[in-house]
Amino acid sequence: MIRTFAPGDLPEVLDVWRAGGRDPLPAAELDAVAAHAPELLLVADEPGAGVVGVVVGTTDARRGWIHRLAVLPAHRRRGLAGALVTELERRFTARGLTRVNLLVLPGDEDAQRFWARRGYASCPDVLRTRDLA
Repeated sequence: MIRTFAPGDLPEVLDVWRAGGRDPLPAAELDAVAAHAPELLLVADEPGAGVVGVVVGTTDARRGWIHRLAVLPAHRRRGLAGALVTELERRFTARGLTRVNLLVLPGDEDAQRFWARRGYASCPDVLRTRDLA
């Protein structure tokens, strides 16, 4: 079942990220997403297993952004990542957004293939970033 994140899901969401080898989002960032657009923070919840997947969506009022898609390794290859993305895209569309962007690490071939299969095109953009604090 794909549903909106609830505050009690936090420990399991952190476990999903850690199991995938990724550092969890800082709690302050997750709180900001949940406060700004709680309907864009989704979990895959399986009976008897709890939260087994998560995706974080945000918007800049023109585009949707997909962040941190993850599924527990033991639950992969069953369509959960696709279901999370499909529901997030549906919610973006309901907000009137017509474009979705995301970032993928260059060496993550599995992620590159996943997103390409879903119709996400590579862009020649060069990401630049700067910490403000």
